[in-house]
Amino acid sequence: MTTQGTVQKGAVAQAPAPAAAAAAAGAGFPPHTGRARRPVTARIGGWLGRGAVQAFLAVTALVWLTPAFGLFLSSLRSEEANAASGWWTALTGPGQLSVDNYTALLRDSGITQAFWNTVLISVPTTVAVVVIAALAGYAFAWLEFPGRDWIFLVVVGLLVVPVQVGLLPVAKMLGAVGLFGTIPGVVLFHVAYGLPFAIFLLRNYFAEIPREMLEAARMDGGGEWRIFAQLILPVGKPAIASLAIFQFLWVWNDMLVALIFADSDSQPLTVALQSEMRQFGSNIEILAPGAFLSLVVPLVVFFAFQKHFVQGVMAGSVK
Repeated sequence: MTTQGTVQKGAVAQAPAPAAAAAAAGAGFPPHTGRARRPVTARIGGWLGRGAVQAFLAVTALVWLTPAFGLFLSSLRSEEANAASGWWTALTGPGQLSVDNYTALLRDSGITQAFWNTVLISVPTTVAVVVIAALAGYAFAWLEFPGRDWIFLVVVGLLVVPVQVGLLPVAKMLGAVGLFGTIPGVVLFHVAYGLPFAIFLLRNYFAEIPREMLEAARMDGGGEWRIFAQLILPVGKPAIASLAIFQFLWVWNDMLVALIFADSDSQPLTVALQSEMRQFGSNIEILAPGAFLSLVVPLVVFFAFQKHFVQGVMAGSVK
């Protein structure tokens, strides 16, 4: 009896897991799944925490977009309506909104010419900076040549040089070669001051590419130009896209450089709007739609490519 009872107890103690789970379920206990469930209070706290963060981000986005929305409504109101009440009254009286201001803007040759000047300055500058910086970044990251590290330190040192330092000497230099007051002169200045940050960003991003990938490409007979075009550029697409967005936004919104290096025929939209503001708001029917046009283009570009912008900046700026 003792032996039989001992055997029976051992059998119960060593019962297989399914049998033990079934027995526990029969006794009213939930089956053990091997993963601890979070307490209810912890789950509720997590939901509340995520909800608070999302609410904060929504409020921040609303506050950030309110000036743009107000400018848009002001651009659709007449000068008399803007002088009599604030833009928020258009929310309850949409009948005061019209596109007459934009029609008048299109008939203003000065504003339209300034808009196209902005395009002619921003697009070539962005393309030139991206192309030159991509080539230089690949060279500093993966090509061996004398003085490479010292030259890169000089490039990094140029990041701390303020734009105001180079205004006067560059203006004299452009005047000597006949480019002062022209669109190519403004483009050259933006390219020169945009390259240090661009090279720094792309070099750090390209340096994080595994060396084995480049060695495998070289073993397959790929030259440096082929590796750059078929390997580096596709892998570095996030950083290149973020650089292009950053450079475009900087040049599009610039006014200081254009005030000095552009004349009345080559001035961009920012300078043209600044000239309109000298009339103390008497031409709000042109100033408001022109300002919104200057705002909406970089806003659309940023929202369209903000994912690449964040990924490229974070990956390229931290080694």
